[in-house]
Amino acid sequence: MDNSHFLPRLLHFLDHSMTPFHAVDNLARRLDEAGYRRLQEHEDWDLTAHQCVYVVRNGGSLVALRTGRDCRQQGLRMVGAHTDSPCLRVKPMAELKEHGCLRLGVEVYGGALLNPWFDRDLSIAGRVHYANSKGELRFALIAFERPIAVVPSLAIHLDREANQTRSINAQRDIPPLLATLDSIEGGMDFRSLLAQRIHEQHGESDVAQVLDYEMCLHDTQPAAITGLKRQFISSARLDNLLSCFSGIEALLDSDPGIPALLVCNDHEEVGSASSSGAAGPLLLSVLERLVGAGDALRKLLARSMFISADNAHALHPNYADRHDSNHGPKLNGGPVIKVNANQRYASNSATQALFRHLCGKLDIPVQTFVVRTDMACGSTIGPITASELGVRTIDVGIPQLAMHSIRELCGSEDPFTLARALSAFQSLPELPEMD
Repeated sequence: MDNSHFLPRLLHFLDHSMTPFHAVDNLARRLDEAGYRRLQEHEDWDLTAHQCVYVVRNGGSLVALRTGRDCRQQGLRMVGAHTDSPCLRVKPMAELKEHGCLRLGVEVYGGALLNPWFDRDLSIAGRVHYANSKGELRFALIAFERPIAVVPSLAIHLDREANQTRSINAQRDIPPLLATLDSIEGGMDFRSLLAQRIHEQHGESDVAQVLDYEMCLHDTQPAAITGLKRQFISSARLDNLLSCFSGIEALLDSDPGIPALLVCNDHEEVGSASSSGAAGPLLLSVLERLVGAGDALRKLLARSMFISADNAHALHPNYADRHDSNHGPKLNGGPVIKVNANQRYASNSATQALFRHLCGKLDIPVQTFVVRTDMACGSTIGPITASELGVRTIDVGIPQLAMHSIRELCGSEDPFTLARALSAFQSLPELPEMD
């Protein structure tokens, strides 16, 4: 594994993972290519040594498991990330036909920065559930791929104080424009547009009725290496597809004899409380089916460790005062350990020491993020997983700027560095005593 091959594949993954469903589909394809076998939750599992398997729940969450030589004795080296990103999601009754224009009603998903969504070349992607002419239920992942929507700004001539006082009303200001009404034959509705796209993309002509959908707007500008010295990655959804990609590459690159696991959960940006989110039973269910419940599971977890990988706030050179003066991570400065005294992050001195020691052996620099004491702190799947399972946990991530914008920025060296650290962690034959 080297960065010259890693980086182009990362950019490709970012560009083709427009939604959590597409991200999981791409992760699953990567696992298939590596010889992993997909399991179905409704079937019996017989998990023995030296198996490589994965399971998908609700299309947007995935657990990949390598049983290794003896997971009961060795424990698991677990890495977690999340597949979702803040965005605009299309409402169920979406069509807004007025003033000669077709717009779509949208809902803000997660804590999105809304200003950057204006005046972008947007497209739409997601999953659609439909019935065919035989009355059978089907679903399809679709993406329109080309720009088909835009959220136009109001001209400064009509709002002279825009640069000082403009605020955004999410109900009124952000419905994207798709077409003029006089250009749409028969007053096309959104569901018929989805049916047409299923036919175009999958060759499926038997779409009797589109029943429901989960569709997201996304920027069509591709991910890019940027900066005078090509030091940065500019892309949508770096938070947190970057960690998903680094995590799967680390899993596939690490020692196949060591039991290891990657979980990529959906719904982190909205609190993780779902059947497939980190606060739901997905990971626990997989672990129970691996070793059983009760003492067997508790012993496994006592021999295990979990790394929650989710991007960290890099020091912004225009807003350096928003950081604690001693804790301002820099782009391309190495992975960041995230620490919070109030347990918004799950890191503690024992797990931090192990991660620092591991990175030191690889000559990887480690940074630390602590939020300013007078500012609120975000959180991750780390504390949720730690409290659900009782497993030793650390929160790490690579530093990035413009978090939750439609286009984010990180260092071009950091994703590969994170993957190296995670690979080394998932190759550890044993974990030291920490208590």
